[in-house]
Amino acid sequence: MKDNPKLVVIGGGFGGIELIKKLRNKPFDIILVDRNNHHTFQPLLYQVASCGLADVSITSPFRRIFKGYRNFRFRMADVTKIEPGAKKISTNIGDIPYDILVIATGSTSNFYGNDNLKKHSLSLKTVTDALTIRNTLLREFEEAITRMHIDEKKILLNFVIIGAGSTGVEIAGSLAEFKKHIAPYDYPELDPGLMNIHLIEAADRVLPMMSKISSEKADEYLTRMGVKVWLNTRVEDYDGLNVVLTDGTILKSVAFIWSAGVKGEVIEGVKPDSIYRKSRYIVNQFNQVTGYDDIYALGDVAAMISEKRPDGHPLLALPAIQQGHNLARNLIRLQRGESPKPFIYSDLGIMSTVGRNKAVAELRFGRFHGFVAWFMWMFVHLIRLIGFRNRLAILFDWIWNYFTYEYSFRIITQPFRKEKCRDCE
Repeated sequence: MKDNPKLVVIGGGFGGIELIKKLRNKPFDIILVDRNNHHTFQPLLYQVASCGLADVSITSPFRRIFKGYRNFRFRMADVTKIEPGAKKISTNIGDIPYDILVIATGSTSNFYGNDNLKKHSLSLKTVTDALTIRNTLLREFEEAITRMHIDEKKILLNFVIIGAGSTGVEIAGSLAEFKKHIAPYDYPELDPGLMNIHLIEAADRVLPMMSKISSEKADEYLTRMGVKVWLNTRVEDYDGLNVVLTDGTILKSVAFIWSAGVKGEVIEGVKPDSIYRKSRYIVNQFNQVTGYDDIYALGDVAAMISEKRPDGHPLLALPAIQQGHNLARNLIRLQRGESPKPFIYSDLGIMSTVGRNKAVAELRFGRFHGFVAWFMWMFVHLIRLIGFRNRLAILFDWIWNYFTYEYSFRIITQPFRKEKCRDCE
């Protein structure tokens, strides 16, 4: 491998994984750098958070994914800086040189500069986040049992979700199903009606990236499930207890989940004029970062701006996967002395699930809702999972949960991180 170009990939998300797969045993010395030792299937994080799936079912160790790759190495590290002049990256385990650098760091939660929201919110971007939400959910119920006053119980069981995109809608729906199918049997001392779920959205409808018909159907599902949907409403502040809305309303909650926005996770070292809105790298149609011949960016962190897409591609898994595939083919072409081919996004559609037998899907061949959309959603997510074992485990859990209404992973696995409710003392 020492005579082959050294290809360093930062980030083992959808884009990075697809790139490496397509370069298996090709003439590149590939080094994957990630702060975790595993890939996470993020679309199912909300089911881990709501006790429906085990965290190990949606994660795959990189060394297992790429077992048998003769041109692959992995380094678990945090990348602190890119040094294009020296053609190396700085990490907490030392410098790593490169001939070609691919940045596929994905995205992180965007709190729009509000430090209080960042400090006190629960987010859902990693397995750790999902487990924290799960622990919060279960501990709130355990603590509510010990409280004497109804108002104290209501605060502990008041769940506020910010952002009604796919993540927010899915979390709200899963919590509503927990309230209906789990709470009455696991916590008979508590009135399930004390649990309230608020979904707050700044736009005039839920799932604003979908058609109005799909949005209205999702809103109808959520309302029937008991979720209180707030539209045309923004959050002004949150101090760990008081959720202050822009219309002056104050909701009291110690379970505040932020899903209102994400931004690309950029790394220091690249020229400022190569970064779009301080959160994504500006790339050309070959995913090459502007101003650099040997640096590429994929997925959420790449802004491929065009007249058709003035803000780049949506921050979803599918564009990252397709970009990783195209870049792999282009790197092989370049090594052969051939011209690269531009990236053309194939939009296969979008779907979101609300709960059991309730989903909306807008695909190339039609628009669906209800059981059909829900079944299609499950099928698509199963085939995109990495590893046969994970697919089998999740399929079994889904079948078990469907027929028994029994979410199996109702265990508290770490200390409660949130401050105690100040009004509950």
